[in-house]
Amino acid sequence: MKFSHVSLVARDRDRLADFYTAVFECEDRVERWTMSGEQVSKGNGVANSKIYAAWLSLPGADDQFLEVLQYENFEDRPTPAVNQPGLGHLCFEVEDIHATSAAILAAGGAPLGEVTDLGTPQSPVLCVYLRDPEGNVLELEQR
Repeated sequence: MKFSHVSLVARDRDRLADFYTAVFECEDRVERWTMSGEQVSKGNGVANSKIYAAWLSLPGADDQFLEVLQYENFEDRPTPAVNQPGLGHLCFEVEDIHATSAAILAAGGAPLGEVTDLGTPQSPVLCVYLRDPEGNVLELEQR
């Protein structure tokens, strides 16, 4: 058994996928595509599914990837809170937490917390929480 991927459901597949490629240097693994039909609906339990998909490579991960899906008919939900049950956040280890935070904000993301050190004086670990352009929670870590 092995971990395969994480999936984000987007309001706008291309906008969200482009955000992850611009800020986190993800790359399209395959050409973006559309899937629909009885088999898709049977598999996901959503009648008449039409899904626009993107599979993005993740930096530092050879086999695992980020899947960004946009359903033609989606059910909107409130922006998730950091402490709500369910998928909590995506975490990226970065070389410069301040530069990456600025890039997230410039690309349409939003701040949540402040950069803080959760490590020790001998081994600092900086972290901060932000949101991607669709409100998903991101954590940045700099060791």
